[in-house]
Amino acid sequence: MKKILMLTAFTLAGLAGAQDTNTTTTTETTTTTVMDSPAAMNAADNYAKAQEYAVQADVAYPIPFYDRTLWKAAVDHAYFAAAKETSNRDYNAYLAQLYTKTQWWINAYNAWNRLGDLNDNEKQWASLSAAKLAYLALQRGDKAAAAAYVAKGQSWADSPSLQAIKKRL
Repeated sequence: MKKILMLTAFTLAGLAGAQDTNTTTTTETTTTTVMDSPAAMNAADNYAKAQEYAVQADVAYPIPFYDRTLWKAAVDHAYFAAAKETSNRDYNAYLAQLYTKTQWWINAYNAWNRLGDLNDNEKQWASLSAAKLAYLALQRGDKAAAAAYVAKGQSWADSPSLQAIKKRL
């Protein structure tokens, strides 16, 4: 039993260490953080950095979530790119895509909604965010909110998920 507990502790420690892929020293990390601070960078550099971090995150993590170090960096840089150039559709669409990919449903939904006219691929992403929010609303018993999310999601792109939720309303 003691051996199993020790192996479990080592495994958990290894998994915890695997979350953060940053292996630099404290001094290097501070320097890198200041240089890579999204607030200090222009929109184009933030956009490029967001894409770089997203590629790294796709490789590093099996499931994308905002709370993962690289995904957080990607979303944060995309956010600053979009905030610094609010009229740049590419920056705003990429932010919406990252919100959707990292399963931050309400931010994804709001970002897609702000974009207005969406292309076919974007409609699929937007519809997914609406379906997830509709499901969550239904789970908490808020049928009015669920119906609103279903209607908006179906206006973007209908899906079996949205149809199933609509049947439950």
